[in-house]
Amino acid sequence: QVQLVESGGGLVQAGGSLRLSCTGSGVIFRRYAMGWFRQAPGKEREFVAAASRSGGTTVCADSVKGRFTISKDNAKNTVYLQMNSLKVEDTGVYYCAADATSSGSYYPTRASAYDYWGQGSQVTVSS
Repeated sequence: QVQLVESGGGLVQAGGSLRLSCTGSGVIFRRYAMGWFRQAPGKEREFVAAASRSGGTTVCADSVKGRFTISKDNAKNTVYLQMNSLKVEDTGVYYCAADATSSGSYYPTRASAYDYWGQGSQVTVSS
């Protein structure tokens, strides 16, 4: 049974930093591309960042580029999202997701491409 558990969310002032972690069980991370998504109240879930199976290829959405970094530690079955210079509009529930079908350096950016999801971690940025 695949289980993804996010941690590290919380309340932070604008300009601050947080690091989210997502640890998996029942899944071997080196066989999965991993992604981070977020959902603000009343809005659709949106792509934030993704990493390929090896973690060697990554991408971030334009809205967070230069502020957020995704990294993957396959030995620890963990993917991280380092979030710096946080803005109020970064507020939302952050989800990690695992894609079992991508290969090589590919990483999907569509939520529908992911097979497994965590329960989410709340990030609130205050002004």
